[in-house]
Amino acid sequence: MNPTTPAATQSRKADHIRICLEEDVQFQQTTNGLERYRFTHCCLPELNLDEIDISTTFLGKQLGAPLLISSMTGGTEQAGIINHRLAEVAQHYKIAMGVGSQRVAVEKPQVADTFAVRKYAPDVLLFANLGAVQLNYSYGLDQCLQIIDILEADALILHLNPLQECIQPKGDKNFKGLLDKINVLCCKIPVPVIAKEVGNGISSAMAEKLIAAGVKAIDVAGAGGTSWAKVESERAENSLQRRLGSTFADWGLPTAECITSIRAIAADVPLIASGGLRHGLDIAKALALGADIAGLAMPFLQAAAVSEAAVSDLAEVLIAEITTVLFCTGNATLEQLKCSKSLQEIK
Repeated sequence: MNPTTPAATQSRKADHIRICLEEDVQFQQTTNGLERYRFTHCCLPELNLDEIDISTTFLGKQLGAPLLISSMTGGTEQAGIINHRLAEVAQHYKIAMGVGSQRVAVEKPQVADTFAVRKYAPDVLLFANLGAVQLNYSYGLDQCLQIIDILEADALILHLNPLQECIQPKGDKNFKGLLDKINVLCCKIPVPVIAKEVGNGISSAMAEKLIAAGVKAIDVAGAGGTSWAKVESERAENSLQRRLGSTFADWGLPTAECITSIRAIAADVPLIASGGLRHGLDIAKALALGADIAGLAMPFLQAAAVSEAAVSDLAEVLIAEITTVLFCTGNATLEQLKCSKSLQEIK
C-alpha cells in the first residue's frame, strides 16, 4: 500500500474541511464560463408552474431533480456527521450523492462508518470514490470492491487530480500507465465507473480516451469553483508547495467549455456538470449546454456544516431556481429545455 500513514490521510481530510470552510480557496480569475450564456426570457410561458417536472434518470436510476451532492468528505467524526446530513436530504429529495475519497476507509477500516450512508439513503443513487492514481500504489479490484461494499454504491467514481497531487505534501505523483489500469478495472468491476476531475476540468480528448477505456460517465469538474491548488497551498509544508499553489491557483478548463466540447464528441455519454456551480441558474445553464445532471460541493458543504435543515433549505432553493428557469423559458420538462435552444451565447 501507499507509504502515507492512515493517521496522515485522516488528518488531511480534517484539514480539507477546515480550509474549505474557513479560507478563501475559490478561483479568482478563471470562471466556470457560464456567465457567457443567457436564457431567452418567455413572457407568456403557457404553463402551470406547479406542473413543471424536473425529474430525470441517470445511470438507470430515477432522480427527483437533476442534482448531485458532489463528493466531499469522510474519514473523520465531523465528516461522518456531514455525510449523514447530506444523505438524509438526498433521500428526501431523491437526488444523487457521492462521498469523498474512501482511501482512508481502506487504510483505517474503523472509520468506514463515516462513509456508510446507505442506511440513511436507501433509494438514492450513491457513488463510491477513489483516486485513480491509487491504482499505481497497490490498489486494485479488491480495494474498489471493498469501498463499493461500504457504501452499497451504484457506481464508482475514479477521481483524477494530477495538479492537486503535485502540490499536496507527500502527494502521489505517478500517473504513468493509469489508462490501461482503468480499462482493466472497468472490464472487471460490477458497477459503472465514472471519471471525475476535482476542479481543473476534463477535455474532450481525454474524455474520448476515458470512454474508450470503459468509463461509463464523465464528471467534468471544471475550473471556476474551489481551487484545490489553493487548498493544498494552505496545507503547504514549505515555500515550494506554497509557490506552486499560488502559481496554479487558477489553472484549468472552465466548466462550460468542458460540457460543450465533450458533448460534441460524445452525444450519448452520461455527463455530470460540476465545478463552480453555485445556484439553480448555473445548473439550468449546464443542463441546457448538454449535461444530464449537475453536481455541487461547496454550497452543500457549507450548509451541512450548519445543520440538516440548512442542507434541506439549500436543496429547496436549488429546485425552485431550476423550476423557475423552465417556467420562464416556456419549458415543462428538462428534455424540452435541452431541445428548446433557449440558452444563447452572449456575443
